[in-house]
Amino acid sequence: MTENTDGAVTGGPRKMTPSEAFVETMVANGVTDIFGIMGSAFMDAMDIFAPAGIRLIPVVHEQGAGHMADGYARVSGRHGVVIGQNGPGISNCVTAIAAAYWAHSPVVIVTPEAGTMGTGLGGFQEANQLPMFQEFTKYQAHVNNPKRMAEFTGRAFDRAMSEIGPTQLNIPRDFFYGEIEADIPQPSRLDRGAGGERSLNEAADLLASAKFPVIISGGGVVMADGVDECKALAERLGAPVVNSYLHNDSFPASHPQWCGPLGYQGSKAAMKLISQADVVLALGTRLGPFGTLPQHGMDYWPKNAKIIQIDADHKMLGLVKKITVGICGDAKATAAALTERLAGRTLDCDATKAERAETTKSEKDAWEQELSEWTHERDPYSLDVIAEAENEDGNWLHPRQVLRELEKTMPDDVMVSTDIGNINSVANSYLRFEKPRSFFAPMSFGNCGYALPTIIGAKLAAPDRPAIAYAGDGAWGMSMSEIMTCVRHDIPVTAVVFHNRQWGAEKKNQVDFYNRRFVAGELDNESFAGIAQAMGAEGVVVEKLDEVGPALERAVEAQMNEGRTTVIEVMCTRELGDPFRRDALSKPVRFLEKYADYV
Repeated sequence: MTENTDGAVTGGPRKMTPSEAFVETMVANGVTDIFGIMGSAFMDAMDIFAPAGIRLIPVVHEQGAGHMADGYARVSGRHGVVIGQNGPGISNCVTAIAAAYWAHSPVVIVTPEAGTMGTGLGGFQEANQLPMFQEFTKYQAHVNNPKRMAEFTGRAFDRAMSEIGPTQLNIPRDFFYGEIEADIPQPSRLDRGAGGERSLNEAADLLASAKFPVIISGGGVVMADGVDECKALAERLGAPVVNSYLHNDSFPASHPQWCGPLGYQGSKAAMKLISQADVVLALGTRLGPFGTLPQHGMDYWPKNAKIIQIDADHKMLGLVKKITVGICGDAKATAAALTERLAGRTLDCDATKAERAETTKSEKDAWEQELSEWTHERDPYSLDVIAEAENEDGNWLHPRQVLRELEKTMPDDVMVSTDIGNINSVANSYLRFEKPRSFFAPMSFGNCGYALPTIIGAKLAAPDRPAIAYAGDGAWGMSMSEIMTCVRHDIPVTAVVFHNRQWGAEKKNQVDFYNRRFVAGELDNESFAGIAQAMGAEGVVVEKLDEVGPALERAVEAQMNEGRTTVIEVMCTRELGDPFRRDALSKPVRFLEKYADYV
């Protein structure tokens, strides 16, 4: 018997147990960490994790385990793995796997299920586990015979990478036992390439004739490690570069051609510039509908622009927006190929490069000034809230001012995860990054309880980088128990909790559409800093603006140098930003007399 460089057993078929085949195949794929809660359904395999070099990180709740695997995968570029007890342990993971699906994370969820002799009898913790994940996985492997354990395990890991998304490995719990002969498969990885010659040439010709090209740098640029190639192409074109929604780390914020993110609570500069484009190069983005909705009162998507879309999944090409050229290819390789094709050519946009650079700078400067002056929300409801807050004890803080102070204090090389919610969404305007694999959000699935467990997984994958989570008090209540995971297993992170005592995002819809008839939106919370202290972490309450930056600095210092987790509880006013879904709501109409006043 021999071992490869990953420590996996190689050398042809050998006698082993199915548990050994399962574990050895994971080792061959470089797995060193798994998130989950121990369970009898996979205990035989779990028993040999440690000698195989695999660490099981026990969590408080399995949804947290799935988010941790997502964060781990998005930072490392390797698989994130989650496992749990059959039945309820597995069903608890559905939300997290859905979030990973929309983030295109190569997460493998291992789902031990009830034993084959009890299937269909309604036994303890029995569930049909494949349909649960059907909508949110790229591939589902069901081990139908113990002899195929290595085969299906290997395929689940390969397909997570090739399909760029979660896969499921479903294993009847009695199939871990016995004796088989297994040949451990070695990982198979695709070389995607730049795309077809015809489409590349068409795209290059279209870019060469563009007068005002704009690049959208998407998540595919991050996943392909293609930021440098995107920069080279942008510099050749002199094109403004905007981030796709919630991919603020797909282009360095210090670059003069960076303009900020599109979409909800994004950059006005980015929106104004792309509205002028005659050619849009959508690099590594599916152009999701939520990420291109009108915002800040602007329907900014250029109606007459020609669109070049590059995506590694051919099914995304032209799915949301009508395109002129579609390229199925790796974002990094495609950007390099286009730059090569444009080298030595005279481009129509060359003559106006300096003018375009000045326009870009002017729009960015104007947006930065507006952000600095935008200290609080300006609608009538928020003004009422601000006036009311002036009479409250505590002098609560304006969320935008807090976000600006946090932005100023962010350490180099920071990783930030944001939860769903009103203040967290406003944070999209204030989060800027210099390197990829730095920003994590639940994307278009939009689930609460995401930020903390995701940043825990990210921290485990990159322990030398500062890790910060943003959450509102509603979402925080769903996930804060994972602070115990940080403390128990020495995974230090920093969490900033915006405590405004409400479900703000949905409450804003009640302001705009339901005449401020508030139903179920208020939250009466205990001190989150005090709860953090009870769980063994540091807890800090911030009630003054000049305390925000120093609190974050101390927390990061404690994280990086002392291995301490800190929860910073920021007491905020109830003022609210724009709602998520203006496209999904309208003023109510009532027909029954008893409801006549509710219009």
